[in-house]
Amino acid sequence: MRREHPTTVLRPPEQDTAGTATAVAHPNIALIKYWGKRDERLVLPWTGSLSMTLDVFPTTTRVRLDAEAGHDEAILNGVPATGEARRRITAFLELVRELAGRPERAVVDTGNTVPTGAGLASSASGFAALAVAAAAAYGLDLDEAALSRLARRGSGSASRSVFGGFAVWHAGPDTGTAADADLGSYAEPVPTADLDPALVIAVVNAGPKAVSSREAMRRTVDTSPLYRPWAASSKDDLADMRAALRRGDLEAVGEIAERNALGMHATMLAARPAVRYLSPATVTVLDRVLQLRRDGVGAYATMDAGPNVKVLCSRADAERVAEAVRGAVPDGTVLVAGPGRGARLLNEGGR
Repeated sequence: MRREHPTTVLRPPEQDTAGTATAVAHPNIALIKYWGKRDERLVLPWTGSLSMTLDVFPTTTRVRLDAEAGHDEAILNGVPATGEARRRITAFLELVRELAGRPERAVVDTGNTVPTGAGLASSASGFAALAVAAAAAYGLDLDEAALSRLARRGSGSASRSVFGGFAVWHAGPDTGTAADADLGSYAEPVPTADLDPALVIAVVNAGPKAVSSREAMRRTVDTSPLYRPWAASSKDDLADMRAALRRGDLEAVGEIAERNALGMHATMLAARPAVRYLSPATVTVLDRVLQLRRDGVGAYATMDAGPNVKVLCSRADAERVAEAVRGAVPDGTVLVAGPGRGARLLNEGGR
């Protein structure tokens, strides 16, 4: 039996006032990694990727148009956004205005429950929520593929958080405007056989990273001798992963995800200079995952650009895995997540 996950509500609910929309989105964890852009402006990846959207750490974003304002206003967790965060939000709003053919500036108010800049996909949930809310506020009528392409321009991984459950982000054609056209680089849901997965998330360090994902990505692509071989093997991993999901083979899904993530971190370690996100606590968790497998528990690790570890397992094994991981990081935070819903609009009552 194939399972489809709920995806995106694209039209504003009747309760919203004109020019105002609120959306919620969740982060996703890539099981086949996105690492490296072939086009920085259009946010086009070298390889396709595949992820699971989570049911934890939602981002809620409200966009309100203000015809009298001379500039955009961005508020992040109750504080005016500054620096790179503000630049990325205003650049994204310029793109939405261009698509809509409208000049109004906007007030963006975002509440983020995932730690920002810690390798927990805060930009994925953030720009997926912003894409849904801004598109509705400016009156854009977008299908899901177009909304995914729009979210991608804010953050590549946001293209996948548009959708619930498992989603694949297609790399698209190699060059030119075709990569951003209807058949270009976008995400879509991945139908799966019956699975009951969980991700045990070990937050060993919730602080911001010393090297941003963007800088680490550029450095790896430009200088790592391991990057091209990893990118080539990642295409094979993606095909293998889709096949494993179709047949509902959670063990194969975990094995493929772990090798893909460890390979990505190897490319960073080989960069000049090296980018090392793995901390001693990270390695302790990885060792505990290996011990779980020796004890007969199907547990497999994956990591994004940060020290925090996510452990894929069956929901039936999730509490045992979480207990083992807590023992490895007594000062960290461990929680269990399942597959979550896609980005969607809320009405003014928050529903």
